[in-house]
Amino acid sequence: MTARRAPIAVAALAFAFGLTACTNEVGGQATASSSPAGTTAPATNSTTADPGNPFAGLSPCTIVDQALAGLGFPKAEPTVADAKESCRASKPSSVSTQGADVAVSLQPGLGYRDNVGNPSQASEGNVNGRPAVEEREPLNVTGQCGVWLEVKPSSRALVLVASGSDTTAACKLVEEVSPKVESQLPKNN
Repeated sequence: MTARRAPIAVAALAFAFGLTACTNEVGGQATASSSPAGTTAPATNSTTADPGNPFAGLSPCTIVDQALAGLGFPKAEPTVADAKESCRASKPSSVSTQGADVAVSLQPGLGYRDNVGNPSQASEGNVNGRPAVEEREPLNVTGQCGVWLEVKPSSRALVLVASGSDTTAACKLVEEVSPKVESQLPKNN
């Protein structure tokens, strides 16, 4: 995958889908959720104050910026696919480091097990004690890895990474970043 395709791939992942060190394989087929995926958000790129939305008042861009602090990424920007619920930051490749694109999508109304695109490459586990699914190559494209984090009621946060064509590097980075994202999410009470 070229460096130009990585941001597009993560934006597509953030729109279509949604962990760290997991063990159990997730079985079955991906199924579409009957819940709507979108919400209306104010121009500040934070979710609305809907009482059924556990992400009310949270900004996905703030979550990305805090999770990537100290890792050399620029300030996060809203994604093209779902600017109200998703943000991303991209670090270009250099002579000494491989570039990466990291996105976070806050999705009220979708469970963390919904829409696993590549079940044969998914593992169930937890991040900081929160139920989660990690999926290698969620769109069957090398260089991608994602974590789906449970956020109640029936909502999820997605952490998605594209790193050229290096799936192992993408999964290593998602496993480093997802605990930092998890710590900023509403608690599952």
